[in-house]
Amino acid sequence: MPKKRLLIFPAGTEIAFEILNALKYSKFVEIYGGTSADDHSEFVYKNLIKGFPYIDSEGFLDYLNQVIEEYHIDCVYPAHDSASVFFSEHMDEIKAQVIIAESRTTSICRSKKDTYEYLKGEYFIPRTYANPESVDRYPVFVKPSVGQGSVGAKKIENREELLRALEEDNTLVICEYLEGSEYTVDCFTDKNGKLMTAKLRDRQRIRAGISVRSSEYEPGDEVREIASILNRKFEFKGAWFFQLKKNSNNEYRLLEISPRIPGTMGLSRNLGINFPMLTLFVFWGYDVSVIDNAYGIMLDRAFYSAYRIDYEYSHIYMDFDDTLIIDDKVNTEAIRFLYQSLNNGKKIHLLSKHIGDIHADLKKYNISESIFEDIIVIPVDDEKINYINYKDSVFIDDSFAERKKVHEIKEIPVFDVDMIESLIDWRM
Repeated sequence: MPKKRLLIFPAGTEIAFEILNALKYSKFVEIYGGTSADDHSEFVYKNLIKGFPYIDSEGFLDYLNQVIEEYHIDCVYPAHDSASVFFSEHMDEIKAQVIIAESRTTSICRSKKDTYEYLKGEYFIPRTYANPESVDRYPVFVKPSVGQGSVGAKKIENREELLRALEEDNTLVICEYLEGSEYTVDCFTDKNGKLMTAKLRDRQRIRAGISVRSSEYEPGDEVREIASILNRKFEFKGAWFFQLKKNSNNEYRLLEISPRIPGTMGLSRNLGINFPMLTLFVFWGYDVSVIDNAYGIMLDRAFYSAYRIDYEYSHIYMDFDDTLIIDDKVNTEAIRFLYQSLNNGKKIHLLSKHIGDIHADLKKYNISESIFEDIIVIPVDDEKINYINYKDSVFIDDSFAERKKVHEIKEIPVFDVDMIESLIDWRM
């Protein structure tokens, strides 16, 4: 089928990046990002639409529909809790298919207070307190009724602390303190409302409310039962998740539910379950099935850097020894850059003082000569500046002396091996 144009909004959240990573190689969609802010989305989306008003602005809906019409957007994928609620509530007014559950489900799930009230009587709901007077045991835990991650949530040791916290925010939900381990359960519901999978993962290390180290576990009967109850109580469609924490008796208690993609759902994706893609298929009316690999897996992530260099070039002069080949192995980051450059129509010149047969050695390392515009091997007592003939070039070499000469005489940017990362284009 022809590719559908998909808009991810807002494009700069961890949720959006997981959706992008899950779909960027798909033959079924052409991805666009939409953003209201200057953020990391500028470095990872090939098609980024900037200038959106903030979602709570009066003109947001009109601007969204204008973008949908101008770019012929077929589907909109919300990538934040507030966006999920807004798109769900305005589904009939948006001129593209919205990939989110119906408004009642998104609205209840957005509020922890409403969630607990709606599920009142279920054994896995944590004990909550209506006011400080009803608290009979400390510590307790408070969290905003509407929020995400761990923002505004904290442990409260005594009544005085609780009164101060409520004075700062009287919407806080007061809960029993759960001292056990915390888990996320990634779920998927098909077009007929059938719960197809529930994947349990822990939250070993958390930064800014996001799980940055996580491993998968067998969910067990209790987790499956909770997932089934939630699936019956709400009208989920496609991917959704809920979070659990154990109390002092090692019993699961519900923290929150969300009918969207979580940022760490990539763990399940790398077991074979691409939740964002499966969700699209469900919304398009297809029957789907799930492949679940059985191997153990751990996800760990940290900040990475993406760069944007204000310099246009058409030619690349690349060294061989200790640059393209390091410690008798191919430098995979350099190879990635070279193939990216070929995709962008740039000319690559292999410029080396290699001792030996460079053609045989390229073959040894399984590097095709066809990726190079030319292969220039010069005597060790010669200088590489004599072979750089294009002004719109970059020079990549591990030798400081060579880089310094080229930079001073040819007046072009020069890069050591550790700087190749700044030339990588992450946009998809």
